[in-house]
Amino acid sequence: MQLLAEMDGFDSGKGIVVLAATNRPEVLDKALLRPGRFDRRIIVDKPDLLGREAILKVHAAKVKLDTDVDLRDIALATGGATGADLANMINEGALLAVKEGRERVAQRDLMEAVEVVIAGKEKKDRVMNPTERRMVAYHEVGHALVSALQKNSQPVQKITIVPRTMGSLGYTMNMPEEERYLMTRSELLAQITSLLGGRAAETLVFGEVSTGAANDIERATRMARGMVTQYGMSDKFGPMGLESTQNQYLDGRNVANHSEQTGALIDDEVRIILAQCQQDANDLLASNRAALDTISAYLLEKENITGQEFMRLLEDSTSA
Repeated sequence: MQLLAEMDGFDSGKGIVVLAATNRPEVLDKALLRPGRFDRRIIVDKPDLLGREAILKVHAAKVKLDTDVDLRDIALATGGATGADLANMINEGALLAVKEGRERVAQRDLMEAVEVVIAGKEKKDRVMNPTERRMVAYHEVGHALVSALQKNSQPVQKITIVPRTMGSLGYTMNMPEEERYLMTRSELLAQITSLLGGRAAETLVFGEVSTGAANDIERATRMARGMVTQYGMSDKFGPMGLESTQNQYLDGRNVANHSEQTGALIDDEVRIILAQCQQDANDLLASNRAALDTISAYLLEKENITGQEFMRLLEDSTSA
């Protein structure tokens, strides 16, 4: 959002300040934005790590916190969150503590609140048949295992197969170790491979894939297309801008700057990236099948696994 302050043309003695705000600066008349038209333009973006931590402290001042609470960890886990999201997380954490009859909000309440805001509340009353439940468990462990077996992936924070109100039947939560503003080609490829790990696990164990990978495929395709069209990470096209981002402050939709013939070549490049990442995920899981089976069986029993439990199970499986 941009705040456009103090339009010129008024008598300075009148004491009039004109404020304007928009989240569509790209559609404004260029004459309106020419130098001298506005005295100040303020861009309000989503908060960074320090900003999120500061916002959390402001809202957390209204509630009683336990001694184990580390707001920096919460800030790390909430990249891309707005101020309203963060306020909602503190409020949700307080509600969770009250429901359990505790006077202070603990770290686990806030981490659960992050999940509630991102994925919705748990729906333990949703009953899946044994085959679906087993497939979801292998799918999520596939994500986590592929992520853990790569050098450029984020650490696993939690794996769950408890359905949520926003439609997910389970998910794997990764938490970055630090705030990042740039990503290398190898890091993007590692993320795409991790996203396709769930599909790879389904193929390896069940011999077919399910509709559960739909969101993973969408995200992986978007990353691969960005590599080709915007980041200059394609050997075929090199440093050539093929798409540009429009509506930056709304949907971030990309607009093509290429011909139909080039579009077909872009699709081929995206397909090659996705196919290679899928093959890498398949190979990683095939060579670590024992760990995949062991951790999936444990997840089916417990329904939730922390990152520490996951790494311990992985180490035990690989050292056996």
